[in-house]
Order: sequence, then C-alpha cells, then structure tokens
Amino acid sequence: MSDRTVNDEGINNDAPAALARRVSEAVSQVIVGSRQTIELLLVALFADGHVLLDDVPGIGKTTMAKALARSLGCTFRRIQCSPDLTPTDIIGVSIYDQRSAGFVFHPGPINAQILLVDEINRATPRTQSALLEAMEERQVTAEGETRPLPRPFLVIATQNPVEMEGTFPLPEAQLDRFLLRLRIGYPSESDEHALIARFREASPLAELAPVLETESLLEAQRACRTIQMDPSVEGYLVALIRATRADPAIELGASPRATLALYRASQVLAAIRGRPFVLPDDIKTVAPSVLAHRLVLNPQAQLRGRDAEHVLADLLDQLPVPVEDDSPLTAR
Repeated sequence: MSDRTVNDEGINNDAPAALARRVSEAVSQVIVGSRQTIELLLVALFADGHVLLDDVPGIGKTTMAKALARSLGCTFRRIQCSPDLTPTDIIGVSIYDQRSAGFVFHPGPINAQILLVDEINRATPRTQSALLEAMEERQVTAEGETRPLPRPFLVIATQNPVEMEGTFPLPEAQLDRFLLRLRIGYPSESDEHALIARFREASPLAELAPVLETESLLEAQRACRTIQMDPSVEGYLVALIRATRADPAIELGASPRATLALYRASQVLAAIRGRPFVLPDDIKTVAPSVLAHRLVLNPQAQLRGRDAEHVLADLLDQLPVPVEDDSPLTAR
C-alpha cells in the first residue's frame, strides 16, 4: 500500500517530518545510538546533497549507509575504492556488440539513486575527480556523450582519517561537493551492550525493508525548499559565513557554495523537526557538519593544535544570535 496522501492538486500531503521519522526509525533498527548523526544523514537526503562519513575503522559507517539505502525504495550500488580503480569502473564503458555491429554503452555503478563509495581516499585523484561532475551536475560524460543520472542521487562516501598509507587525501574541490561531513563516534557503554544484543544472532540489516517510496522522497525534497527563513535569521547565517573569511586563524573561508549549503541544510532540519520556519538553533546545529570540512586553517593555527571544528565553535559562541522578542526578531 502506498504511503502517500495526495490532495486534489496532486501534491503529497505527507510532511517531511513524518517521512524522516519513518526512515529514522528504520535505520535505528540497525544502528544503535547515533541519533544526531542519523538526523543529519536525513538532512543530506532531503536536501538532495551528498555525505562524507569520516571516522575510524569499525565504527559503523558502511552499515549506516547500507541501512539508509535499504530503508528507501531506491536503487543502490556500492563501490569499494582501491588504487587500481579507474574512472570507467565507475562511469561505465562502451563495448562492441557483434549482433548490432556497434558499440553499446554499459553504465557503471554510478548509475544508481543511492551510491556508497567505500574508502574514497583509497582511490587515485583521477578516479576521485570522475565523481565531481556526477555529484555536482547529476550527470556523467562518457565518450563525448552526456547521460543524466537517476533522481534522487545521493553519494555516501566513507573514509578512515587515521589510515594514511596508500591513501590520497581529498582535495578542497572534492570536499566542497559534500553537503555534510559526519562523524559517528564511539558508542556509550549502554549502547555497546545494546549493540551486542542486537547483533548476537544475526544482522538486522538483512530484514530491513523499504519504508519510503521514491516519489514521496522527491516530493519531500521539494517541500523542504518552501521552509521560510526570517530576514534576521538569514542575516545571522550570512554573518557566520563572512566571519569565517575574516577570522585570522582561517586561511580559506567558506565559499558562496557553502552559504547555499548552510541555507539548504537549515531549511531541511527545520522541516524534519516539524517547523515551517528556520530557527538560529537549526543553523548552529548543522553549521559544523556543513562548514568545517570547507575551511582551511593557516599553518600557525594548525601548529597550535587548533582544528576547523574548534575555530567554528568559537565563531558560533561570539556571533550575536537573533532572538524572538514578542513578534520581531532582534539581535541579542
């Protein structure tokens, strides 16, 4: 039975919040804890963005990506990166067909709605760059012909930051294509016990069924774009972006693409939390995941042991936050 409620104009009436809750509950059948990470993963999904899961080995990055994919009625492919992976392994290749006396294009695994790119930093820069056009333009070009990718199109890439040998760090241009960079972190003691109990006999991933149709997801993505942002809250967002460009510890601040990414992620977080408007807290919640991987610190700040997350946290603490005072929003 369809999970869609459609009005006379053919618009899906299911709120993004209800759909996000459904997917979150499904993913949580596999993943123990990590509620905020799951919520931010859904932000990327409903914002039509891409995610980089950047954490230590064995923390559950691949399992989380698989759980999300199985919760959606979307096509899913996985690419296991290695130094010998080539762009044609991802995009596809034309092979001569004797019956038709011509070349027939065989699409690669990138031709999927949900694409898991495992250990992306083990692929060579040439192969990494093959993902750029697909992630930004939602299309691939092979042998002079451009082919559109299916919608939705979500890339979930994983990497292990502690493994440096045999890896190729992602350049800034590649990192900028990811809407969010997320870290899962170690589970709490109680979550670790729950993890053992959940996986004691079998993986719950095998029994996970889709809970969201593709068309419902696309309509939810469109609905998220209608979320309103008060001018004072928008001013707060822009002020944060501009503060990253003025901070002496930051050599390369947030780009205009980062501005749009922060705006879109804030809209979606408000939507999946059931609000038709963005609050400053929405911006503060998504800002570290949207901006930190886009900032480049100067050598002096790095030598002092600072990282982008700490610098960004300081900026958020210092920036005046709009507050609601009766009706208008004023700066505190």
